[in-house]
Amino acid sequence: MLQTGLEHIESEEAFRQALEENDNVMICCGRMGPMCLPVYDIMETLTPEYPHVAFRDMAFDEPVGRVVRDLPETAGFTGLPFTVYFREGKVVAATSSIQTMDQVTAVLDAKFAPQA
Repeated sequence: MLQTGLEHIESEEAFRQALEENDNVMICCGRMGPMCLPVYDIMETLTPEYPHVAFRDMAFDEPVGRVVRDLPETAGFTGLPFTVYFREGKVVAATSSIQTMDQVTAVLDAKFAPQA
């Protein structure tokens, strides 16, 4: 399990449940390493500012990580973490490697803008 303040996805059932129960989900699939830690920190910081987004983490090396590793949208990724954004259960964006606050908020604002 990852050592973050985020809600963890530790099973395929929890993954499906997160997508079913939330319209907007950001999942960061990684390790406790230098490329992943900044993204987890950004997600923790943004949680109160984006109440309409469910922020989750997932351990890359655990069996459940395959639900993100095997997505067509992450097939060419080589750097951790794999970060995937889901809207209504569908992938709307995916990024790999370290991300800045500006990069993450740009995706959140573009893909998860509250609908009128």
